[in-house]
Amino acid sequence: MVRLTIAFFISICCISASDQTPVRKYLLTGQAQGTSYQIVYYATDSIISKKQVDSILEVIDSSLSLWKPYSLINQFNQSDSGITVDDHFRTVVKKSLDTYHQTSGIFDITVQPLVQAWGFGAQSINHLPDSATIQLLKKCLGSGFLEVLQTKIIKKKSCIKIDLNGIAQGYTVDVLANFLEKNNIRNYITELGGEIRVKGTKQPGNERMKIGIESPGDDEFEMGFMKKIIEIDQGAITTSGNYRRYYESKGKRITHIIDPRSGYPVSNELISVTVYAKDAITADAYDNAIMVMGLQDGIAFVNKRTDIAAHFIYKTQNGVVRDTMSKGFYQLMKH
Repeated sequence: MVRLTIAFFISICCISASDQTPVRKYLLTGQAQGTSYQIVYYATDSIISKKQVDSILEVIDSSLSLWKPYSLINQFNQSDSGITVDDHFRTVVKKSLDTYHQTSGIFDITVQPLVQAWGFGAQSINHLPDSATIQLLKKCLGSGFLEVLQTKIIKKKSCIKIDLNGIAQGYTVDVLANFLEKNNIRNYITELGGEIRVKGTKQPGNERMKIGIESPGDDEFEMGFMKKIIEIDQGAITTSGNYRRYYESKGKRITHIIDPRSGYPVSNELISVTVYAKDAITADAYDNAIMVMGLQDGIAFVNKRTDIAAHFIYKTQNGVVRDTMSKGFYQLMKH
């Protein structure tokens, strides 16, 4: 799922530690999940290689990617009652079900038939769905029809199909971050498709990482500029927005964010939502759900929670692009 670009800024530098061993900045980049990734870490040696990272990403894709015919998610969708899964699949589905309940069904990974019908799935479409088709597809929606067992994911309706694009990139960022930490790296940024997780500080000055939040210009569907900069030394930042992935049909813009309640693409005042959480899987799941909620309900939802904070960009009834944020997000702002 394509996200608003979140740019991060980090300077190239090195220091000498007390034992005179130089600490350097290492940068790894590549392609994965239909987008790019970047990993920046500080260490005395190149502990992590691009080959290792690409191997991790390949394993995750083999589990969660709808664009890999052999993947576990495609095997699950083609099954009648579910399949045996790996830890990646089980972890992401379990988190998805928790988010489903926390958002009263707004975040629903069984939305895949609608995502496909509206032209945002792995297969191309020839026409848009009519209301009768949407109502028929909605009969195969509902994460309540999923059950997570120790080694299996069960579907209680054979027509249930899932789409994990709304959470998989955040999860992947966490997997990469955990891999760095297992290798005793304590200062890093992992980024995939604009989803970011941060730990530690820039060296040698021990400065917090700076992350810029992109804002659209006068037209909410066009690229804009860096509107806000936040500083953090741990946690994750992800963004969901409607102006990076859309198409036009009969003069209307059809965005990729689908409301499972109505069966139609979201059409409200929100342009983007950026969420901060302790890990990227949490932030990634909630940024999509909040986009569906709309501005007022989204702010109210976030302000009731202590585990997330959010920044909102929206368009007023007069067509003016503005932004606001939850109470917790103010604490992240650069002073």
